Amino acid sequence: MNDINKKKVIGVILAYKHASFLEGLYEKLPLDILDEVIITNDESGDNTEEIAKKLGIPCFSHSQLGYGGNMKYGMKKALERGADYVVEIHGDGQYDPSFIRPALEQMRQGCDLVLGTRFIDMRQPLRDGMPMIKYIANICLTFIQRFVIGVHVSEFHTGARIYSKKAIEASDFTHTSNNFLFGFESIAQIGYHRLKVGEVPVRCYYNQEHTSISLKNSAIYAIASFKVLFFFIIARLGFRTKLFHK
Repeated sequence: MNDINKKKVIGVILAYKHASFLEGLYEKLPLDILDEVIITNDESGDNTEEIAKKLGIPCFSHSQLGYGGNMKYGMKKALERGADYVVEIHGDGQYDPSFIRPALEQMRQGCDLVLGTRFIDMRQPLRDGMPMIKYIANICLTFIQRFVIGVHVSEFHTGARIYSKKAIEASDFTHTSNNFLFGFESIAQIGYHRLKVGEVPVRCYYNQEHTSISLKNSAIYAIASFKVLFFFIIARLGFRTKLFHK
């Protein structure tokens, strides 16, 4: 049982055809500071449920929702189980879970969202194998988004995050995307409510075995993120939007 302000910390493993990764991932988790770990299974069609049972992890399966939908489902389940902090963990192990320990320390210091970011050391993503086109796109998008949203972190486009209960409840995820755009939308909403956001370094692994957004979908994602920025600016000017409202 962790003692970070005596808050309950639940890790949510997002699973989509990740059965072959789950045992190795679970062994790497800092279980001494996680009160509970659950799996949300996005209609994987593999033996995710059997692996979860073997590991003794509660597994909640549902019809396919996509990454964003699965994360929102996991947040709901975590809060139902009494979570004060919800740790996002990708089931393919692409993000090194060692970021969780220092990120929880920042939560203890008052953050409502802590991101595991790859760009604190600007060269590390390239050393880890990030494709150059994604590297450049990430830097450019983050520069613009940081200026508009006013959240000063090294990267917005990471799948390693810890949310506080306060951040989840303050944001309205009803109209957020069920795909990869959800991650950026959630940060933008938390920034809109002027909650405290921190960051810690995270390592990321790039190979064909891990789930990663394609270049085509990355381009669609980038265009959609500018739409989010537009609505953010409109809301700051005093106009209510579906994504940004009090």
